[in-house]
Amino acid sequence: MILNFKIMTRINLASDILFIGKKDDYFSKVAADYLKENIPSAIIVYSAKSDPIPDIVKDWKGDYLISYLSQWIIPASILANAKEGGINLHPGSPDYPGIGCTNFAIYNQAKEFGITCHYMEAKVDTGAIIKVSRFPIHKNDTVYSLTQRCYANILNVFFELVDDFLKGVKPGLSQEQWKRTPYTRKELNELCVLTTEMDEEEINRRIAATTFGDKAWAYFQLNGQNFYLNLND
Repeated sequence: MILNFKIMTRINLASDILFIGKKDDYFSKVAADYLKENIPSAIIVYSAKSDPIPDIVKDWKGDYLISYLSQWIIPASILANAKEGGINLHPGSPDYPGIGCTNFAIYNQAKEFGITCHYMEAKVDTGAIIKVSRFPIHKNDTVYSLTQRCYANILNVFFELVDDFLKGVKPGLSQEQWKRTPYTRKELNELCVLTTEMDEEEINRRIAATTFGDKAWAYFQLNGQNFYLNLND
């Protein structure tokens, strides 16, 4: 694991933190408990895609907003209420901003992946980078295993972030830069499409890149109809 450290400036202990985690997620709960134990004034909120952003988030004003696997895209109006900034922990190295980062890494047969801790802007995965933690992709890694390895690395970097807060250190900037524009939902949807014109290697790469556990999202398009794969047959 490689961490990219940055120049740090001293601050007073951040006492007003809003943490937005993922509902019913083990890693989010561990991170939230660690934060609350060390900074009791922190506000903890859990998100689900089906839930609207609650008033406690819309009305909050404070030092840091931390998006930890948050299921919401945080609008600029809310980010503006974080005096010191909004921080996101992204499961993907700077080579893979946006949605479907693990999917595209598997599809590209990348040799290395990682997670990125960065300041948030209104456009996702474009803000200045704080830390990057990289690790190798193994031959037998899948979208699922790569995602779980990201979650473990995100938790470690989050612990370091909280430790910086406790030492009165403001998260600074690394020398890392995003390598491309963020992947989009449209690109991820297109990755799921299989056609009879594709060769076997391309089909297998797309299936591997769009399968999570025993759930396959890849499908064939034939005569205007979609035929999804069933991995349980």
